[in-house]
Amino acid sequence: MQRIAMALEYDGHGLCGWQLQDNGPTVQEHLETALALIEGEPVRCHAAGRTDAGVHAEAMLVHADVCADRFSSSPMAYVHGVNQHLPGQIRVLGVRTVAAEFHARFDCRERAYRYQIWNRTTAPAIHRWRHWWMPRSLDVPKMQQAALCLVGRYDFSSFRATGCQASSPIRELRELRIEPHGECISIHFRADAFLYHMVRNVVGSLVQVGIGKWQPAQLEAVLAARDRKQAADTAPAHGLYFTNAVYDGFDSREIASA
Repeated sequence: MQRIAMALEYDGHGLCGWQLQDNGPTVQEHLETALALIEGEPVRCHAAGRTDAGVHAEAMLVHADVCADRFSSSPMAYVHGVNQHLPGQIRVLGVRTVAAEFHARFDCRERAYRYQIWNRTTAPAIHRWRHWWMPRSLDVPKMQQAALCLVGRYDFSSFRATGCQASSPIRELRELRIEPHGECISIHFRADAFLYHMVRNVVGSLVQVGIGKWQPAQLEAVLAARDRKQAADTAPAHGLYFTNAVYDGFDSREIASA
């Protein structure tokens, strides 16, 4: 067997997230079914992150074990061949070999997400499942000021959803960058790892600053409280994108663009 790493792009609308579920289609289900048709036997896949229903990915890293002879003779079968068996909203962008002990989740050194807000008074038609529509004007400079207090290694319990299975709430948020592009506001996150709903909970609180309900300093107080009740409501899933997974020697965006 040969362990391979694949970079996936998917549109989360209409899917129940990455992980196998009993109540609807998932990315893992579709990918494992497609790989089984290539391999002629069941294949189990493991991803760098377990995205929720509605969340998108531009370069999700997934590993699987496949036939070494088949892969060496036709590696692109695991891109083009697999894609022929996937729905149009899921695509394998690239593939490479990895060591037999490599694990997409446990060997990941850094993960990156982007959250997108559509900020105008009229609801979007084209972008309605790609952004969180926010009709109230957002004060981006104040949001940028508030975001500074979250960058670093902290206890993020205030932004940790109920049901989080992480053993510790301590995370190192390495980047939190907010960029306006016309009507779209992009919020970029990089961290060693994220707690359950952490990104969406931070975004919800940043929006409270943006609409003027909170002052920037309040976000620091929310962080220090270590109490989920002090933070704002969770932002919708459909504005969230998994953008990169970083490992020793490579990352998922490199595989996707190779």
